[in-house]
Amino acid sequence: MKNVNRVFFCKSLSLVFLVPSFTRSHLRFTYSAAGASSPNRAIHCMASDSPHSGDGSVSSPPNVAAVPSSSSSSSSASSAIDFLSLCTRLKTTPRAGWIKRDVKDPESIADHMYRMGLMALISSDIPGVNRDKCMKMAIVHDIAEAIVGDITPSCGISKEEKNRRESEALEHMCKLLGGGERAKEIAELWREYEENSSPEAKVVKDFDKVELILQALEYEQDQGKDLEEFFQSTAGKFQTDIGKAWASEIVSRRRKQH
Repeated sequence: MKNVNRVFFCKSLSLVFLVPSFTRSHLRFTYSAAGASSPNRAIHCMASDSPHSGDGSVSSPPNVAAVPSSSSSSSSASSAIDFLSLCTRLKTTPRAGWIKRDVKDPESIADHMYRMGLMALISSDIPGVNRDKCMKMAIVHDIAEAIVGDITPSCGISKEEKNRRESEALEHMCKLLGGGERAKEIAELWREYEENSSPEAKVVKDFDKVELILQALEYEQDQGKDLEEFFQSTAGKFQTDIGKAWASEIVSRRRKQH
């Protein structure tokens, strides 16, 4: 069968992730450094209708040697840099909610996750909660947005569809990383967060909202914006004592400035 390649462009603000009708395992994402510097900052999604390579041979996943060798180390380094290069979009993609409210110089997805990581770092010990795991989860929870962009409730996309797009994006990112223990860990942390299925996930879910309203307060102070909707949308939704306490402090400071 003739091998046909297609190229799709995923723009950070278009919030469109197209999945063509071919076997998922044959989708390969490659990061283009040139694309990152272009106005659209595109990621090129190369897809094949056939599992065959250009020379007609069947493609197969790279073998992981039981004993490290120079070739396996080179492959590992290549996979790591490919993965990190794709993740640069987390640094360059603005958070969509701020764009829609005409905030100047809005934070990026990576900015948001970084401060969440700091929240986990400085938080006091909580019985039954692994703080190191919270830090890891904080810097992983939005990682799929490197491909699908920042999909917000106002985009008109269902939670189910959002989860489907992000799940597929995460799967491809983990394959790009080469699979293995680190990729498995990233996937497990992401799914645990999405499912809100552990004490750590509940804490990090709260940090996500705390970081949101703290950033909203800062934009109100710096740019004279009225971002009440973000405080309304998170009110009463905090699950943990630390989340409730930190949110209360932010709201209290906001009341004083008004």
